[in-house]
Amino acid sequence: MMVKYDKTYVRTELKTVSAYIPDTSPYTRESVPNNQYLSQYLQQPIHPSVLSRTKRLIDIIGAIVGLIITAFLAIPIAIANFSYDRGPVFYKQTRCGLHGQTFQIWKFRSMVVNAEKLKHLVKNEAQGHIFKCANDPRITPIGRLLRRSSLDELPQFWNVLKGEMSLVGTRPPTVDEVKNYQGHHYVRLQVKPGMTGEWQANGRSSIKDFEQIVQMDIDYQQKWTAMYDLKLIIKTVWVVIKASGAY
Repeated sequence: MMVKYDKTYVRTELKTVSAYIPDTSPYTRESVPNNQYLSQYLQQPIHPSVLSRTKRLIDIIGAIVGLIITAFLAIPIAIANFSYDRGPVFYKQTRCGLHGQTFQIWKFRSMVVNAEKLKHLVKNEAQGHIFKCANDPRITPIGRLLRRSSLDELPQFWNVLKGEMSLVGTRPPTVDEVKNYQGHHYVRLQVKPGMTGEWQANGRSSIKDFEQIVQMDIDYQQKWTAMYDLKLIIKTVWVVIKASGAY
């Protein structure tokens, strides 16, 4: 059954409410200026994808297969990274997931060590609450290859197995991004973040407008079915093979 949302509602500035934020939320009134919007979205009906046993079964099977592949590739990737700068093989970052709960996302490191401290030196080529740079100088030669082939994302199968992410969902935002959200942006947090999703399968890094990404995430929530997830997974595999829209 297709999920229906009132698009006018999610695009309209939400009224300030005094609803509480559950103890499971990492946000406070001091840390997130627009937390009243998050509170209101937390009161919306739980999205069917969150409760779907079929989706969770697909996630578990996919994560197990993915982790087996990751195990085989981890050693050569580690050797390649070590030969460049002897930094850590893995990279972790705090992201916001379902209902704004934070978790540690894992990737194979694709940037120089301490890249976050150099972020202010790189020009953001995207519009809105997202950061993208086609020729980011922080990306190592090995890292650029990993990104173009999406191999850097493989460790996220662990996040999927733990239930923090799904194979298909919305892009997991950073805490800093969420702090700057406007009311309608919080609808992205009503489903689990995914390794792939609507915008990854239909443009990847070539889409640089955050509002377009938000709209694609809303469209995904409206169209969601387990079969639609499988369709996006297959489409993502094809996009990755072609290395389309990646950098």
